[in-house]
Amino acid sequence: MSALQTLRSNAQARWQTMTLREQRGVTVLAALLGVLLFWFIAIAPALNTLRDTDLRRAKVEQQHAHMLALDAQAKALQTRTPISRDEALRQLQSLTPNTQMQLHVQGDRVTVQLKAVPAPVLADWLAQTRHQAQALPLEAHLTRSHAEAVVWDGNMVLSLPHRGIAP
Repeated sequence: MSALQTLRSNAQARWQTMTLREQRGVTVLAALLGVLLFWFIAIAPALNTLRDTDLRRAKVEQQHAHMLALDAQAKALQTRTPISRDEALRQLQSLTPNTQMQLHVQGDRVTVQLKAVPAPVLADWLAQTRHQAQALPLEAHLTRSHAEAVVWDGNMVLSLPHRGIAP
C-alpha cells in the first residue's frame, strides 16, 4: 500500500467513526475552505484587475497624449525651414545670456562655457537653441551645484547646421 492509499483508508475509517453532526460540520468546513480557496484563486485577482482598470486606463491615456505631443514635435522639426550656419550663430548669440554663458565658435561647433546657470534657464535655453538656432548638443561636461536652487557649471559642445541643412 502506498502512503496516499494508507492516508485515504485512515480518513475513511475516521469518517465512519464520526457522528452525523460531526460529519456535517466537517462537510460544511470543507465547503467553506473550498469557497475561500476559489475566492483567492479565481475571484480576488479578477476583482483587483477590475478595480485597477480606471487607474491603468488613465495612465495609458496620459502616455498616449505624451506620445502624440512628441509626434507633433518631431513632425514640426522635420518640416522646419533649414537656416544657414551664420543665421544659426546669430540666433544662438541672441539667445545666450552673456553673464552666465560664454560662446566660443570653432567651425561648425560652438563650445559654451556655463557658470552658475539655473536648471530651468539651461533647459529653456537648450530648447530654444534646438528650435530657433537649430543647434544640437554633442557633448556636455556639467557639474551640478546646490545653492538655493540647482545650478550648473561646466561646458557644452553644440553643432551648428551644415551649409543650410537642418540637423
